[in-house]
Amino acid sequence: MTAESDTAVQPVRRLNWGCDSQPTPGWLNSDIKGGPGIDISCDILDGLPLDDESIDYVVSIHTLPELSYPDLEPALVELRRVLRQDGVLRLSLPDFERAVRAYIEGDVGYFLIPDDDVRSLGGKIIVQLTWYGYSRSMYTFDFIEELLYRAGFRRVERCSYGQTASEHGEIVELDDRESESIFVEAVK
Repeated sequence: MTAESDTAVQPVRRLNWGCDSQPTPGWLNSDIKGGPGIDISCDILDGLPLDDESIDYVVSIHTLPELSYPDLEPALVELRRVLRQDGVLRLSLPDFERAVRAYIEGDVGYFLIPDDDVRSLGGKIIVQLTWYGYSRSMYTFDFIEELLYRAGFRRVERCSYGQTASEHGEIVELDDRESESIFVEAVK
């Protein structure tokens, strides 16, 4: 083995946890459901079939809300397990505070729920926050911060859409749902 091969740069390994039916090329795509382009199909609560500290960063867009409260910390611990030391977890989550503010201000335009589904403002906030029954947990920054620290992360930061506090500028590639989300990064 040459000195050059000893110092060869390893490719960045990045996990898209909860990719749904929209796997992204160039990412290791994981979802509870299988399908074309999904590399790992499993329930995170059964463990991800990945080695400890094998991933540089993980991104998850609105997947954590599909878990119930007792399952949140174990899922975050599992995501932390697969991250290398100093690895980053980026989460996009429904912003409970923003939704409540829109409800209190009577801002019907904030809600993504069509009138054909629900007309009342109260109905719109409830259906949006539970996303037609898919979401089982809701988030404020202080709540997700608490969960991430309990899961063993050492630094948690609120970020903006399309912006990162990490060294991985491309970590924001999967960002979407800007108007209804909070973005959080946690470092192992």
